Amino acid sequence: MEPLIMALNDENTPVRHKAAENLGNLNGELGDLAVDRLLEVADNEEGEYKRFASFALKASGSDKAIDYFSKSINDEDFGVRKVAVRSLGELKVTSKIDDIEKIMLEEEDWGGVRLAAIRALGDMEVEEAITPIKKARRKEKDKDFKKAANKAIKKIEKSIKKK
Repeated sequence: MEPLIMALNDENTPVRHKAAENLGNLNGELGDLAVDRLLEVADNEEGEYKRFASFALKASGSDKAIDYFSKSINDEDFGVRKVAVRSLGELKVTSKIDDIEKIMLEEEDWGGVRLAAIRALGDMEVEEAITPIKKARRKEKDKDFKKAANKAIKKIEKSIKKK
């Protein structure tokens, strides 16, 4: 596991991606150890190393990372913010809908973090996420942003109908 952790800081981007993917796919006791180690790296590193540790945590799908992602939505690094927002959506952390709405309305980086916020709310698949998406859609002029908002709303509505 430790060589994979170190590979998150490799100079070669495909190596970093593959290391993050492999760490995220570890299961059982080894997976828990990897998540703990990744949380340590993410809390103590910066830049690409922190980004790829965050990406590996996202790939793990571990509830142990919820607190980390909750605080990382305000990280200074846009890549960490983007991964954190998407992870909260995939983990269906509905208690963070208001925080994600704020990001969706105020974030400068619409192509990355704001788009991740729209998708995160869609991933939550709960009715409470529709209103913030509609609010952001009304405020926005960009057609691609509106298209992403519509797609997220449709995903939520489809999920609600299945329940």
